[in-house]
Formats: sequence, structure tokens, C-alpha cells
Amino acid sequence: MQNKALRKTVLAIAAPAVAELVLTSLSQFVDTVMVGGIGPWAIAGIGITNQPRFVMLAAFIALNVGTTALMARFRGAGDKGSADVVTAQSVLLTAILAAAITVPGWLFARPMLRVLGSTGQALEAGTEYFRITVLAFVPTALPLVISALLRGVGDTKIALRFNVTANAINLLFDWILIYGRFGFPAMGVRGAAVATVLGNLVACAMAFAAISGRKGRLARSSDFVEFRFDPRVLRPNGAMLGRIVRIGLPSAGEQLALRVGLLIYTMTVTALGTNVFAAHQIALTLLNMSFVNGMAFGIAAASLTGQALGKGDPDLARKSAAAARRQGMIGSTAMGALMFLFRHSLVRLFTGDPGIIALAAGVLVIAALLQPFQSSFQVLSGALRGAGDSLYPALSLTIGIIVVRPILSILFVHVLGWGLNGAWLALFTDQTVRFILIRIRFKSGKWTSIGV
Repeated sequence: MQNKALRKTVLAIAAPAVAELVLTSLSQFVDTVMVGGIGPWAIAGIGITNQPRFVMLAAFIALNVGTTALMARFRGAGDKGSADVVTAQSVLLTAILAAAITVPGWLFARPMLRVLGSTGQALEAGTEYFRITVLAFVPTALPLVISALLRGVGDTKIALRFNVTANAINLLFDWILIYGRFGFPAMGVRGAAVATVLGNLVACAMAFAAISGRKGRLARSSDFVEFRFDPRVLRPNGAMLGRIVRIGLPSAGEQLALRVGLLIYTMTVTALGTNVFAAHQIALTLLNMSFVNGMAFGIAAASLTGQALGKGDPDLARKSAAAARRQGMIGSTAMGALMFLFRHSLVRLFTGDPGIIALAAGVLVIAALLQPFQSSFQVLSGALRGAGDSLYPALSLTIGIIVVRPILSILFVHVLGWGLNGAWLALFTDQTVRFILIRIRFKSGKWTSIGV
């Protein structure tokens, strides 16, 4: 009976998180699909912006690990006062850092994309897209930290609401602005960027409303996460900021390693030509969409393990993580089967070019086989981070992305001449190694005694 209740709890957190993460990923997915009719250079142009964008977001993703872990502990211990402090400190720190990053992001857009190997029309399109979207970096980052706070208490439904609205707006204005509808000019890639910004602005407004003011339909929605306009929680709190940073610091290194590794990997693939990179970007977009299942159950694992440890119950923490991993595996295995069976149809959503379709569909076979390992790594990593043990997920990812993937991708692509398939075999090996390393740490049980 206890296991059945635990499965229901895991699913109650993970199901809205799946929808939220799908919608979060959908913004880039929709932009890529919509500009596919313009040409492969437009797909490549938007695709190449992913890496510098995620480099800029790396610090916030790392801080959010600390935010979620602390909020989960405070929820488990029933400490609302400390929860108010971590909420205020996280939101203000995110806003300040995001504003500071905006200007250099705009100024160095073209040099960053050129370093990645982008040229010609793809470079022009990518630069324009990146410069427009980076101007809205503050409203892009704030919903992420608010989602992290809500995930700490297991509340994933609120974030789903503002992501549904934001993506509906993005989809509508993509259709209007890219090709020119209702009297608007056809703006192409620029229209995709403007639509993304509009969606992010709405998401930011709704996210902030969800945690501020009185509870009600149009005001604060959470019963534990609250942004209070009180000097006692708003003034810089060195102790709380130190705890957030201490937990998030390994994740900051992890994010840096991830972005450096992906930059090397991207440069390896761009050397194969624009059409090959377009095929790679299509397959990568679909793979990124498949991440959401493992990420969602990882969120459930992080929330439940953190709350269990806040209550002083390590056995419940282990059981919660195991339940999340089992359910995540079922979903990812089914997703892999669908990806394999419908791989050609999925690629045709982006392009009608037979050569690109064949290339992308070929590597989707590898992506389908990857699903169970990918999901298990994400869920177990989530459990460790929820416990405050962010070092080992960082180490396992660093080994995979900095050592395994770059070396094998260069070997398979440039030495053995396996082309795009070689690059994806390197990716598969990287993910498998990460899973093995994180499972060893989880089985040791040492993460249950980490202090935050």
C-alpha cells in the first residue's frame, strides 16, 4: 500500500513537470519547425544559438539546484521563514545576474556564433535571432528560478500554467510573424525571435504573480513559496546565499563542463557541412524533447528525497528515488519505441529534403536506443541533487562530456570517417558512461547523509 501511495505521489509531481518541460522545449522546437520552410540555413542558424544561450543560462541552472534542494528541506521541516528567505534571495540574485549578462550577450553574438563554425546565411540568421532573444534574458531566467522554488515543494502544476500560456503565444506569433499574416510583414527568423520574446514576457509575469501577493485566482497560487516585499527577507543574506552557492557550485562546474563539451561537439559536427548540421540539429531537437521524461521524474526524485531527508527519513528518500526511476524508465522506453517507429515522419515535420531526412532518421535510431540509460541517469542525478549531493552528478557528467564524447566524436568523425553516425555513437557512449557512474554513487547510499 505504501509503495502504491508513493507511486501516485511521484506521478502527481512528474506528470505536470513532463507537460511543463515539453512546453519549455517546444519554444525552440516550434521555431525550428516554423523556419524549416525558409531553408536549411535557417534551421542551422537557430540551432547554432542553442549552445551560447545555454552557456549564459548555466549559472542560473546551477543556482537553481541549490534553490530546489534548500526549498525541499525547508518544506520537509516545515520551516516557512527560511523558505521566504531563500525565495527572495534566489529571485533577486537571478534578476541581477541576468541583467548583467544581457549586454555582453548582445555585443558578442556574432563572434560567438562564428567561433562555433557558423557562416554565410546561417550566421546572419543566428546572429539576428540571438540578439533579439537575449534582450529578454531577465524574463527568460526568472521563470526558471521560480519553477525551481516550486519544484522544491513538489508543486509542478503552477509552472505548467504559465508555460502553457507562454507557448501558446509563441506558437501564435510564430505563425503570424515568420510568414506574415493579418497584414504583418513576413519577418522570417526575426519573427521567430520576437514570438519567443513575447512568450517569455508573459511567462515571467505569470510566474511572478504566482508567488507574490495574496492567494487567489489572479494572485499568489503557492501555499509555501511566497515572494514577500519585506526588508527582512529582501536585504542580502550572506548565510542563505552561501548555502545556495555551496550546493549549486558543483553544478556550476557541471554546466561549464557541459557547455565546453557541447561546443567542441558542435564544432565537430558543423565541419561536416550545413546540410549535415541541419540534420543533426533536427535529430538533436527531437532528442532534447525526449529529455523531458527523465527530467520530470528527476524533479519528482529531487523534491521527494529532499523533503524526506528534511523529515529525517533516509529510507523514504531511497524508496522515492527508486520509484521515480522505475516510472521514468517505463516512459522513456515507450518514447524510444515511438521515436524508432516514426523517425521518418518526425523528421519530415522539419524538412522535405530527402538527404537531410535520411541522415536525421538514421541517427534517431541511436537516440531511441539511448532512452533508458538517459532517463535513469537523469532521475538518479535528480535524487542526489535533491539531497544536496551535487558533486557526483557534476563529476559523472564532466567525465562523459569533456573526456568521452569529444575524444570519440573526433575519432569516429574525422579519423574513422563515420560522419554524423559517428558523432551520435560518441553521444550514446557518453550517456551510458554517465549512467554507470551515477548508479554506483546512488547504490553507495552516502548521499543520504549530506548536509545542506
